[in-house]
Amino acid sequence: MPSFPILQRSSEEKILYSDRLTLERQKLTVCPIIDGEEHLRLLNFQHNFITRIQNISNLQRLIFLDLYDNQIEEISGLSTLRSLRVLLLGKNRIKKISNLENLKSLDVLDLHGNQITKIENVNHLCDLRVLNLARNLLSHVDNLNGLDSLTELNLRHNQITFVRDVDNLPCLQRLFLSFNNISTFESVCCLADSTSLSDITFDGNPIAQESWYKHTILQNMMQLRQLDMKRITEEERRMASVVAKKEEEKKRESHKQSLLKEKKRLTINNVARKWDLQQHRITNIATNQDRKDSDSQDHCQNDGSTISAFPEETRSLDSGLTSALQGLSVTDTHLVEVEGDTLSLYGSGALECLDRNWSVQTAGMVTTVSFTFIEFDEIVQVLPKLKIKFPNSLHLKFKETNLVMLQQFNALAQLRRVDQLTIDPQGNPVVNFTLWKYYVLFRLSHFNMQKINGTEVTQNDMIMAERLFGILAHVASSELPQYHLISILGDARKKQFRYLLETKGKKPGIVNEENNDSKRLVGENTNRATLNYTTRDFYNEKLEEIKEKKKFCKMYIEDLVKEATEINMKNEALQKLWPQMFIELVRDAVMEIRNKNSYMKLCLQQITDQK
Repeated sequence: MPSFPILQRSSEEKILYSDRLTLERQKLTVCPIIDGEEHLRLLNFQHNFITRIQNISNLQRLIFLDLYDNQIEEISGLSTLRSLRVLLLGKNRIKKISNLENLKSLDVLDLHGNQITKIENVNHLCDLRVLNLARNLLSHVDNLNGLDSLTELNLRHNQITFVRDVDNLPCLQRLFLSFNNISTFESVCCLADSTSLSDITFDGNPIAQESWYKHTILQNMMQLRQLDMKRITEEERRMASVVAKKEEEKKRESHKQSLLKEKKRLTINNVARKWDLQQHRITNIATNQDRKDSDSQDHCQNDGSTISAFPEETRSLDSGLTSALQGLSVTDTHLVEVEGDTLSLYGSGALECLDRNWSVQTAGMVTTVSFTFIEFDEIVQVLPKLKIKFPNSLHLKFKETNLVMLQQFNALAQLRRVDQLTIDPQGNPVVNFTLWKYYVLFRLSHFNMQKINGTEVTQNDMIMAERLFGILAHVASSELPQYHLISILGDARKKQFRYLLETKGKKPGIVNEENNDSKRLVGENTNRATLNYTTRDFYNEKLEEIKEKKKFCKMYIEDLVKEATEINMKNEALQKLWPQMFIELVRDAVMEIRNKNSYMKLCLQQITDQK
C-alpha cells in the first residue's frame, strides 16, 4: 500500500486561510491525508502528478475542488462531497464521465483536455450551469436531457460531426463548437429550435468555409446576438434574410432538377423496355417466317412447283407481351428533351413533337438531333418536317434505330444539310459493314460532310468513296426509264434534267463550257438521286396496291375470257345450224315467188298495213 503524507497546518495558517487550502505545484503523486480540516470549502491541487482522487471524503463542506493538470484516469472518491459546486478536472487522463451520482448540487464541471469519447452520466445534474468538454475525443453531441440549468457548453477542439438534443436545454445561452468536423447545417439543425441560445461559435469547422454559412445560420437562428465571438448587426440579419431566400430558391430549383432527372431516367428505362419487347417480337416473327419459308420450299420441291411470296409484318402480340406493354404508363413511353443545342427524341411517340409550334428562337438554336429507340423507317417519314422545323440542324445521331442496310442512308439525302453523322453501334448493325462510311460519303456527297462518328472526313475518303460506289450510281441511273428517273427527282432538278435531254442532241460547239459544267454536275446528282430508299410501310402500301391491281386485272381478264367463250360457243352453234337455215331460207323464198301475182299482192298489202 502506498504511504500517504499527512497534512498539518499551523494555527496561524488556519486562522489566515480558514476555509481554503492551496497545494498547487507541490509535486504530489497522491492526495495527502487532510486531518482536522473538515471546515474547508476550497481545495486546490493544480499542477501536480496525482493519479487518483482519494483521502478527501471527510471534507463534506467542500464546494470547490480544483484538480487541474494532474494524471487522474478515473473520476472517483467524490461520493461524500454532496455540497460540491465546482469540480475542475481539466487536463487529466480521464476516459469516461462517471461516479457523479451524488454531486447533485454541482454548478460547474470542467473536464476539458481529457480523453472522453462520449457524453454520459450527467442527466441528473439539473443545477449544472457550465459544462466544459473542450479538447476531448467526442465525435457527436447527444444525451443532454435533464441539464435544465445549463447556460454554457464548451465543446471546442473535438471531432464532432453532428449535434443533437441541444434544443432540449431550456437555459442554454452560449455554445462553443469551434474547431470540429461539422460540414453541413443539417448536422446541427436542432440548434434552430433552441429559443434561448444567444452566442455560438463554428469557426474552424468545414461549414465555416462555405459561402452560405453565415447567412444560413442567421436565417435559421434569429435569436443569436453573437456568431463566432462577433456581434451580429441588423444589416447582417437583413442580408442574411435576402441571401437565404435566394438559397431556398436555388434548393427548390435543384430539387426540381433532381426530380426531372429521375423522371427522365425512369422514362428512358420504360422506353428501353418497350423497345426491347418490340425487338423481341420482331425477332420471333422473323424466326417464324423463316420456318414457314423453309416449310414452303420443302413443299414446293415435293410438288415440283414454285411459289413466291412477300413477307408481311403481322401486328399481333402474344398475351405475355401484351400484358407487359400495358404495364407501362402511356405518358412515359416517349421523351422529348431540348438541352442546349441538342434535341433528343426517345421512343417513336417523340416524333409527334415535330408537329408542335416551336418558337423561332428554340428551333433556330437546335443544331443536333438525336434519335434513340425509334425505328429508322419511322424517322424517314418525319425528315421533311425536321428540315422545315429545325433548319439549322447539322448533326444527326442514331442509337437503337435498327439501321441494318446501306440503302437506308439514301433517305437522308432529302435533308437540307448534314455536317456530322453519328451512328451508335448499339442497335444499328449497319456499322458492322466495312464500307458503310464510304457509302455515306458517296451518297451524301452534296452535303460535304465534315465528320462521321467523330472522325474528320478527309479528301482521300471522298476519293475512295467515289471509286467504290461511283459505278453503282451510273448503273442504277442508266437502267431506269426516263419517266421513272424524272419521277424520283425533286422539283428543283426537273427543269435541269429536261434541259439535259434537250441539249443531248446538239453539237458540242453550241453549248458553252459553263453549261457543260452544269450538265456534268447535274448528271452526277441525278445518278445519286436514283439511289433511294423505300420504307417498309411504303413497301407494304405499294404491295397492297399491286395486289389490288392484280385482282382487278384478273377479274377483267376473266370477264373478257368468259365473254369470248360465250361468243365462240354461239359461233359454233351458228355454224352447225347455218346449212339447214340457209336451205329453209331458199325454200321459203322460192315458194313465195312461185306465184308472182299473189306475191305482189301480198307485198302491196304489207306496205299498206305498215302505213
